[in-house]
Amino acid sequence: MPSDDTSDRPEREHRASPIDVHVGTRVRLRRTLLGMSQERLGEALGLTFQQVQKYERGVNRIGASRLFDLARVLDVPIGFFFDDMPDAMGGQGGGRRASGFAESQDGFEDDTLHRRETLELVRAYYRINDPAVRKRVFDLIKSLAPTE
Repeated sequence: MPSDDTSDRPEREHRASPIDVHVGTRVRLRRTLLGMSQERLGEALGLTFQQVQKYERGVNRIGASRLFDLARVLDVPIGFFFDDMPDAMGGQGGGRRASGFAESQDGFEDDTLHRRETLELVRAYYRINDPAVRKRVFDLIKSLAPTE
């Protein structure tokens, strides 16, 4: 009969992987940009809001099928969840983004994406229904930014 003794095996640490934390942060970012609650996202995925919280903190690893569902519900390509990943975690480096979701910007701080002002600006931008007007607003903002 096999032994259940695990004393000679090292105990597995229950520390969140930096990649799981990064992916969870990207889930939270997109959910927040859409103005979606954890509860609403959970309902769309058949999860509780507590499970969504664990995904967003990186405590629970997101499997491939769940990542596919998240991409569908949050309306982003799967690569979005890996965008801006630091080189040390296997990111592309150089500020490039895997999905082409946004242009790279030198000196762009991750903290910028989490500011209330940024989230409100992005929400307002996507509430503009007319694509031509939205494009003109985009061009205006780009013209006001300092040149590189």
